[in-house]
Amino acid sequence: MSAPFGVFKASRLLFLLVCVLGVTLGVFPTIAVASVAQPRLLSAGNFTVMAASAITNTGSTTITGNLAISPKKASSVTGFPPGVVTGAKDEDNAVAIRAHTDLVTTYNDAAHATPFKNMSGVNLGGKTLTPGVYHFSSSAQLTGTLILNGEGRSSSVFIFQIGSALTTASASRVVLINRASSCNVFWQVTSSATLGTATSFQGNLIALTSITLTTRATIGVGGGANGGRALARNGALTLDTNIIRPPTGVCAASTTVSTPSTGAAPSALVPLLLGSGAFLVVASAVRRRRSR
Repeated sequence: MSAPFGVFKASRLLFLLVCVLGVTLGVFPTIAVASVAQPRLLSAGNFTVMAASAITNTGSTTITGNLAISPKKASSVTGFPPGVVTGAKDEDNAVAIRAHTDLVTTYNDAAHATPFKNMSGVNLGGKTLTPGVYHFSSSAQLTGTLILNGEGRSSSVFIFQIGSALTTASASRVVLINRASSCNVFWQVTSSATLGTATSFQGNLIALTSITLTTRATIGVGGGANGGRALARNGALTLDTNIIRPPTGVCAASTTVSTPSTGAAPSALVPLLLGSGAFLVVASAVRRRRSR
């Protein structure tokens, strides 16, 4: 009788430990990890720059890759030359129309990504951020250098949800370190984005309205994992002596693991842990009864 009783006692103790862990995960959901999916670029990923109403350029801008405009026509693309587009120009044809439709999907994916960390009112300059979703209830500002740390995973996803405008000060920079990839950096801007003079930017810049790159601002310069796009969903793209280079190679769909600060759902482990504890108690009781 002593051996079965010892098993029962040990199982009961294990059950209590499992329950404590399960309740802890339920009460403190912020310690539970969550998966963040990369927004789907689909055919919009075939383009370095896109706009809906106009693409205008001043000076010796170089766009590596393809250009698309829809629903406006070729007459709304001006300044090439002196600007250079190394790839194709799709101007309100079937390819451009499809890419514009896919861009809506990309924008919505980024806008609805969760869980997120609230960064409202915080200047991005001087920050080092790890993979995850960062939310601004209104406008966002970058003054200085923002570092995105991939934590050794090229699949790490960074999403910035900006409730109004995005503005960068002159000579601001976005820097990718520890295998962070521009393929997986998304800037979802609810109104318009303006990159200040000589800004060095990385990632997919997607604005609901318009995008303006002031003199010598660049996107995607630096080689390696650097790259980016300027995609204006409903408005215009305005350029002035800029360089825009897309990510190199194929940007595969990715997911990342982030730790939410607020709004996280209780871990799916909670019912599993509680159920496991209950099973251990029942099993030990059955074994005890059979031993009599």
